[in-house]
Amino acid sequence: MFVLDDPLSGMSPLSHLLVAPRGRAALIAAHPDDETIGVGGHLASIPDISILTVTDGAPADLADSRAAGCASRADYAALRRREMIAAMAVAGIGEERLECFGIGDQQASFEMTALAHRLADWMSDRGICLVMTHPYEMGHPDHDAVAFAVHAAAALLARDGQEPPRVVEFASYHRGGGGELATGLFASGADPGESIVLRAEAQTVKRRMLEVYRSQQRTLAPFGVDAERFRLAPSYCFTAPPHDNGAYFDSFAWGMRSDRWLGLAADALDSLGLR
Repeated sequence: MFVLDDPLSGMSPLSHLLVAPRGRAALIAAHPDDETIGVGGHLASIPDISILTVTDGAPADLADSRAAGCASRADYAALRRREMIAAMAVAGIGEERLECFGIGDQQASFEMTALAHRLADWMSDRGICLVMTHPYEMGHPDHDAVAFAVHAAAALLARDGQEPPRVVEFASYHRGGGGELATGLFASGADPGESIVLRAEAQTVKRRMLEVYRSQQRTLAPFGVDAERFRLAPSYCFTAPPHDNGAYFDSFAWGMRSDRWLGLAADALDSLGLR
């Protein structure tokens, strides 16, 4: 394992994968809390990082909103934003470095073409040379839409003669071989990535960040704080399933099935001229 000394005393070593070769680093995630699940133990050590959430974390179905004590989707989105601001403050990251595209939770798959263009402009304007994001694993349709859009945006930048960012993936969740929820690992059959064991101080910071997301405690319960896993993003075929375990999100009535998602990805590739 190759690591660099961390500039913050007591924090965990910083993987070479998370060091921007030039310019700035960005974390692009689907929902508020995904950034903490994937990179929470390292965020305090990455200089001048920009954090972008593509969705506001509030589904059109008001079940989650009401469970959190919110009367409307807008109220729930505002709650999730406040929780994210507070969680990032634990890692020393100010609100000025947090951006959100404001797409509704579970809706990013319907906007992959526009999202790819928007991300390409966003990365170019900010001089982003390193992006940390989700793997394509059919754990959540928004995760996969973000993975698609990041890869497509990088391809658009390259097509326009710009140097695309290096894309690094953090482990999220997917359907395991027995149908179970698999967390903290990349899907079997692919590069397992590099596991970084977090020092005690970094574990404490990450645990505090997760605790700030009070509205998400049931969702966050399966995720640990002892280690984080990263890898260079592979090349994906977004018109085929990424593994043989099936889509975890097919188990939920989220208005999106994996076969429909694959069709939307194919349409987006055609619209972008990236087939």
